[in-house]
Amino acid sequence: MINKINKLKNQHMSIKLSSIPTGAPESANKKKIETMTAEIVTKIGELQHKLYAEGKQSLLVILQGMDASGKDGTVKTVFADCNPSGIDAYAFKKPTEEEFAHDFLWRVHKVAPIKGNIMIFNRSHYEDILIQRVHKWITEERVEKRMAAINAFEELIEFDNGTKVLKFYMHISKERQQEKLQERIDDPTKNWKHNQSDWDENDHWEEYMKCYEYAINNSSISWHIAPCDKRYYRNYFIATKVLETLEAMNPELPLLDKSDE
Repeated sequence: MINKINKLKNQHMSIKLSSIPTGAPESANKKKIETMTAEIVTKIGELQHKLYAEGKQSLLVILQGMDASGKDGTVKTVFADCNPSGIDAYAFKKPTEEEFAHDFLWRVHKVAPIKGNIMIFNRSHYEDILIQRVHKWITEERVEKRMAAINAFEELIEFDNGTKVLKFYMHISKERQQEKLQERIDDPTKNWKHNQSDWDENDHWEEYMKCYEYAINNSSISWHIAPCDKRYYRNYFIATKVLETLEAMNPELPLLDKSDE
């Protein structure tokens, strides 16, 4: 089922987000998929334990998408069985004065994962070619140079620090996003999430889609397009990709060297 939503190899094809489904397949069985997700989450926890104990490689998971696309919920569900000692999440917000005084990747590089750890980026360095481009705070020339710098940065940490970079575009429909933003107004338990700027950015939907497509199509490390209209399927899709990546990394528990005994 999950293979029907392709992992997009950006260097070989140009994608159009409007042509990719944001919901679950019609054949999806919610209860069955939730059970499968729970099993996958357990396996992720087991492999994360080995990754931490091994201490030789790391995983950077990037969750990038529009407001209310499910980034927080994904972290809470997919990594629920992970040992807190070896996993962390970092939410990128508006740069501070100190961060503005440095190059745009300065604040990113210092929170890249150390060997043995999983780091989850809630938003990421791609903000610097998304919101800034949509609002024309930077020139097109700078966008191109920043895209090149992003590719170089991601390739650097993969090559030089054994960090696997796993990127997800949180693919939610404009209509579903508006529903979730309205929930933040109507539901008292979600009022704290409400921010008028989220609605303002929704007005720039088409511009954002073009900027996301540019980032996805020009990345040297490919993206996964995660359908996010349905929480249960979003969690299943992302958990499956995380598990596949950890299995390919194949971390092993270190053994005692008994030759010295």
